[in-house]
Amino acid sequence: MTDNANISKAPSVALIGLASCFGCQINITNVEAHLMEVLGQIDMRHWQLTSSEPMPEDIDVAVIEGAVTTEEAERVVRQLRERAAAVMTIGACAATAGIPGMAAPHYYARQQDVYGDAVPAIVSDIAYKPRPVRDIVEVDYEVPCCPIDPYDFVAVLQRALYGSNVYRRTSTLCGECKRNEQGCFYGRETLCLGLVTRSGCGARCPNLGRPCNGCAGVSPDANVDAARRAAERSNISVASFDKALEMFNTL
Repeated sequence: MTDNANISKAPSVALIGLASCFGCQINITNVEAHLMEVLGQIDMRHWQLTSSEPMPEDIDVAVIEGAVTTEEAERVVRQLRERAAAVMTIGACAATAGIPGMAAPHYYARQQDVYGDAVPAIVSDIAYKPRPVRDIVEVDYEVPCCPIDPYDFVAVLQRALYGSNVYRRTSTLCGECKRNEQGCFYGRETLCLGLVTRSGCGARCPNLGRPCNGCAGVSPDANVDAARRAAERSNISVASFDKALEMFNTL
């Protein structure tokens, strides 16, 4: 007779979407060759795209896509942190506030432009400056970029499920670009954020002939002031450089 008490329980996972296009969640389904194998390792307790089941009380891993843009979203994030053994964010919106974060420096000014002194209670009480998840709670694992690489998601989920001491890269994208023997965009007087963006994606956009737009977030090793000076030397204004940074980074 099988002893049910000795049967290992599959780790439980909840996948939640906040302010985003849900593109990262959709991209997870693109890893078709391995998706069922991944799902077979976990107990998917909650996924907004596939079910309306309520949030479970206890979760091994909470996966969050999207920026925090409302008080309700903040409550959800705090609740997930309390219930989950590990919190994992996916995509630029969750990691750096992403596209919603572009509004962050101007949020309250725009609110006043629209409503003047008569801001409706539903706006003043609910909506606030967009923020990344890590500004609200501690985040254990992160899958960067916009959208995420589905295979990167699988690798990070494995670490979240079973633990890992893998060191996350902190170098900038320029190193990857040079190893790929790609010519520098600055030599062509073209703005590229690879100077300050965290490495790890393999410099996919430069490999396709497109400058980096910074979707992986600013590297902790980045020297933003030096990058601004490099832009000026290539006839690119500092204002243009800073404007480009706003797309995926709430600096």
